[in-house]
Amino acid sequence: MLNTKKAKNRVDVYGERFRARAHTLSPRLQAVARYINENRDVVLEHTAIEIAAATQTSDATVVRAIQALGFAGLRDLKQTLEHWFGPAISSAEKMSSTVNALACDVNSGIDFVLEGHQHTCEVLSTPDNRYAIAQAVALLVEARQVTIFGIGASGILAEYTARLFSRIGLPAAPLNRTGISLAEQLINLQRGDVLIMMAQKSAHREGMTTLKETRRLGIPVILLTNATDSRFSQQADVVIHVPRGGEKGKIPLHGTVLLCLEMIVLSVASATSQQAIKTVKRINEFHRGLKPGGKKG
Repeated sequence: MLNTKKAKNRVDVYGERFRARAHTLSPRLQAVARYINENRDVVLEHTAIEIAAATQTSDATVVRAIQALGFAGLRDLKQTLEHWFGPAISSAEKMSSTVNALACDVNSGIDFVLEGHQHTCEVLSTPDNRYAIAQAVALLVEARQVTIFGIGASGILAEYTARLFSRIGLPAAPLNRTGISLAEQLINLQRGDVLIMMAQKSAHREGMTTLKETRRLGIPVILLTNATDSRFSQQADVVIHVPRGGEKGKIPLHGTVLLCLEMIVLSVASATSQQAIKTVKRINEFHRGLKPGGKKG
């Protein structure tokens, strides 16, 4: 989220040009220019074709509108907007913003987390999210394998969730690496798989590369996100809205995502109860055999 105090010290080049020249543009060019002005963070991640779709114009019209405001093209516009927004807030800045906003006592920290999770529970229980989770479960019970995408802290959740799915009899694997290591994980995707993706607004290469491969293979995508208007959301088959806190530059909560993941796993287990029970019993048999003095042969 934009730090407004810092933004006030920057020249709003786009805003100045929009105010000075918008009245000279045709209605269609004005519509594009106004959309960009009101949706700057979204435009940073969009192509000309995506902006055209959002404004019901053409990509050529988008480019003409941008050039009419004095920019060389979309890249020049994005560089200008990025300068106005400033650098992304670092994790250290988020931590500082969070702890400075809390009173110096234990209860403030407890309340921050509890309130974040309570809000998430309210959102997850809405009819839209219940329907989305039901759609996700319907896809998963028919899956050959489920893969769970998440990088950074979400990579830990991906690993844990893959273990949960395996324990109820649904083969699962995490996609939680970067670079060549992620490529080695992606090579194992096959038709019949289902992907659960944890991603927010930033259209990073890892996520976009993964989505490109799922499209090639016809793999359904279930997205868990707080950014329901992102490029990931536009390409997902099912979008589940999972608030994470983190508003006004504060640290996000990962436990809220885990809450949703466990909802999905348990719902799949309920829908495939015989398989889930059989798998857990088999795992326990293996475990007994692995204990010192366990049965042999």
